[in-house]
Amino acid sequence: MIERENPARVDELVGSVAPTDAAGVDTAVVLARAAQRAWAATDLAERCASVRAGADRVAAEIDDLAVLMARETGKVLPDCRGELGFAVTVLRWSADRAEQLLVDEVVDDEAGRLVVRRRPYGVVAAVTPWNAPIILAALKLGPALVSGNAVVVKPSPLAPFAIARVVALLGDAVGEHLVQVVQGDAGAATALVGHPGVDRVAFTGGERAGRALAALAGQSLTPSLMELGGNDAAILLDDADLGPDAMDRLVMATFATSGQVCMAVKRLLVPRSRHDEVVDAYRAAADRVLRLGDPLRDGVTIGPVVSHDSAVRVQGLVDAATARGAEAFVLGHVDEGTDLGRGYYLRPTLVVGAADGDRLVVEEQFGPSLPVLAYDSVDDAVARANAGDLGLAASVWSADEERAFSVAARLDAGFTFVNTHNRTGMALRAPFGGVKRSGWGREYGDEGVLEHTQPCVVHAPGAFRAGGAGLGAAAYPG
Repeated sequence: MIERENPARVDELVGSVAPTDAAGVDTAVVLARAAQRAWAATDLAERCASVRAGADRVAAEIDDLAVLMARETGKVLPDCRGELGFAVTVLRWSADRAEQLLVDEVVDDEAGRLVVRRRPYGVVAAVTPWNAPIILAALKLGPALVSGNAVVVKPSPLAPFAIARVVALLGDAVGEHLVQVVQGDAGAATALVGHPGVDRVAFTGGERAGRALAALAGQSLTPSLMELGGNDAAILLDDADLGPDAMDRLVMATFATSGQVCMAVKRLLVPRSRHDEVVDAYRAAADRVLRLGDPLRDGVTIGPVVSHDSAVRVQGLVDAATARGAEAFVLGHVDEGTDLGRGYYLRPTLVVGAADGDRLVVEEQFGPSLPVLAYDSVDDAVARANAGDLGLAASVWSADEERAFSVAARLDAGFTFVNTHNRTGMALRAPFGGVKRSGWGREYGDEGVLEHTQPCVVHAPGAFRAGGAGLGAAAYPG
């Protein structure tokens, strides 16, 4: 049995759910495969209308779902409401874009008749993490469903409940067996991804799990989308705005969800000439916007980390850096009504003077700690930002937008923000994903919809149509 405690009050059980064994995974895939055939044959407009109806059902339960999500993840309640609302937007947006993107492309001219149809893969296995359990599932569910696929979701055992309800609501709207959930740990993910009835894999999560699932998918040549971790660098140029609005935005880009976000700021690179000024401005902003406490309490902006192991790991990174001579500054305030001893709480920390080789700098912290690194030139900043084998996101902060874009063009990142970072810099129209070992494939944007389709072509060359000039039997096309 999977039992999930509330990370803010670990003596409180949120709920329990039975894990899905291999036979249960097989049943889910078989049922999805049978349902998908009729779904793919359904008119595109009808599919889109059904997904919109599912979005409406989710929207009607946002308040209750947000409380459930806050209790199982430790995310603060306003963030949970925001994530659910944005997931509804993504579902509706997927349907809107599909009606534009998935129509047949037809060319009929002297070169011939060419038809390009966008066809679904079949059954999509969506393996999703705990830290944004609804939106990271919606980014797969919406595009896959409107494209004519069925989807089987395997959520994290750390956040199994809210997503199960969302999938049920969607299923009520689109039809039986087209969207299902299988619960469990790595064993359930392996059974799902390795199932011969799965036609595509869409994964968001850590590098270790990503490697294992990508290798498994590769054994059967199952195409995959992988959105993995990042060690995002934020580069402040020497003319960056250090005013309250910008600094508040930077702090929340670091510490939203207690820093447990793949695209959170993980390293802050600042000009040596402005180092102390940046540190002072950052600490002042943190005092304004960070209040650590129970996610369900009003005014709390940062909650606990997800587990005891996570707390130990992140604290260990900070301790190792300070043991080598770095200085750690505790940030923000503690909510007076919260008993920090009941949960997996870590005070958000700014670390000054860490070395480039420290694990705090080299590894993705995925927690509420941030190293500040002084650089001597823009070339130095770019080289250090590009160090390592991850390349999910980055940001450049400058009063000169053209200069910021010029520096951004030199960064090894799939998505570079300008004068912001993390979710405030996202846009539905902008494809998101990583380079290097941060994954492949894209979500968001038109690319995110097309990821779940295959272009299939019917072509009659003009040379062989009535009145055509013909072409030699061994000729290459002109």
